[in-house]
Amino acid sequence: MAVIDVVLPCLDEAEALPWVLARMPDGFRALVVDNASTDGSARVAAGLGARVVPAATRGFGAACHAGLLAAGTEVVCVMDADASLDPAELPRLVEALRGLEAAGGPALVLGRRRPVGRGAWPPHARLGNAVLARSLNRRAGTRLRDLGPMRAARRADLLALGLVDRRFGYPLEMVLRAARAGWRIGEVEVAYRPRVGTSKVTGTLGGTVRAVRDMRRVLAEVAR
Repeated sequence: MAVIDVVLPCLDEAEALPWVLARMPDGFRALVVDNASTDGSARVAAGLGARVVPAATRGFGAACHAGLLAAGTEVVCVMDADASLDPAELPRLVEALRGLEAAGGPALVLGRRRPVGRGAWPPHARLGNAVLARSLNRRAGTRLRDLGPMRAARRADLLALGLVDRRFGYPLEMVLRAARAGWRIGEVEVAYRPRVGTSKVTGTLGGTVRAVRDMRRVLAEVAR
């Protein structure tokens, strides 16, 4: 099997990285995109054998874009580095991607999150995600239940979408532009666990509000 690069946007995830990197399946190569961490995340990742890509400009989308530019494989995956998602599930997303591609044309597969453990997906975060998914489905004709952060697609296809958001709106912009370009989009259920360390987004009401605000802005801009 060809090697697949896994882009891991990372902001202060030194505590979670050992578990995440140890769970990386054979044939999958971790690219830890250090988004100006102050807790030594880059040092921890490098010490565990991961390739570290710097992304000095803060923002989830900025880190993802830097990772895509640095990746060197035909198929790439993207997932959070906070141990809420298990890299061992990545082969299932890639298998689903290839199944969608068999029908022809670009495809995107998302991991649909299934909460496992107390506090894995706080109610305010789940509600925000549901509202955004409904808005996306209405505008793009999709039938998604989750805007999950674990994803698989072809690197060249993702770059060709011309994504411009560099903040929390990046994941939604990816799906919206892919749907409008006629991509086949699928979901695979994945376990979603309580993250390690302090959440910057879904674990706090303020973080969720910022993410929803960024995504609503993307919906309005791309709909023009």
